[in-house]
Amino acid sequence: MTTAHSGEPLVRLIDVHKAFGAVGVLHGVSMTVHAGEAVCVIGPSGSGKSTLLRCINGLAGIDKGEIFVGPHAVHQLHKDQEMIALRKDVSIVFQQYNLFPHKTALQNIMMAPIQVLRQPRDEVEARARELLKKVRLDGKENSYPGELSGGQQQRVAIARALAMRPQVMLFDEVTAALDPETRKEVLLTIRQLVEEGLTSILVTHEMAFAREISHNVYFTDHGVIVEHGSPEQIFGSPQQARTREFLEQVV
Repeated sequence: MTTAHSGEPLVRLIDVHKAFGAVGVLHGVSMTVHAGEAVCVIGPSGSGKSTLLRCINGLAGIDKGEIFVGPHAVHQLHKDQEMIALRKDVSIVFQQYNLFPHKTALQNIMMAPIQVLRQPRDEVEARARELLKKVRLDGKENSYPGELSGGQQQRVAIARALAMRPQVMLFDEVTAALDPETRKEVLLTIRQLVEEGLTSILVTHEMAFAREISHNVYFTDHGVIVEHGSPEQIFGSPQQARTREFLEQVV
């Protein structure tokens, strides 16, 4: 899936560096994502992919470089209100569902818009019910996480992220903990969101999925972007030996 875009990117990373103590994780990463694009980040474990997502939504600060998401200069944000404004526009879904076990599916989805954004309960509940339908969990409003399969819990987590009405969605290995059957349900949900034009950055080991839904693919290794381009180019005729070596192992 490829599209041509003009104008300013919605997400820009410029020469981003990040270390945890003495361990360097990101070494000069630059990336652009335009509105409506799906960008997949692939690479071996430990190559800095998840850290990259955490830097984009301010969960991890950077040591050098710049990150812009829409009007937000993420590298300059420090105040709580600034971070809340950023995370209204950038939602992240993790590998672990992180649902509150004592809250129903509906309550999990409603919490942030009510408590963080102070939106009216009736409006939030109506939106939460629509989101449960969107992720094909109609009828599970009153189910607790422990009563749901892993795939169902992950779809509640996606609905919870969507409840903030973000401009950008970040997906961090969201199928890694799922069995093949439930994985398909989650991938179908993400595919629908991408087809609807939701700007998405996905860290994934699902190579066939990445090839099908991406507008651009970034291959990272040891905290460096080795190569990026269209899925046809990256998967069909990679230019770098390291990219070819990785894909031969995983495809």
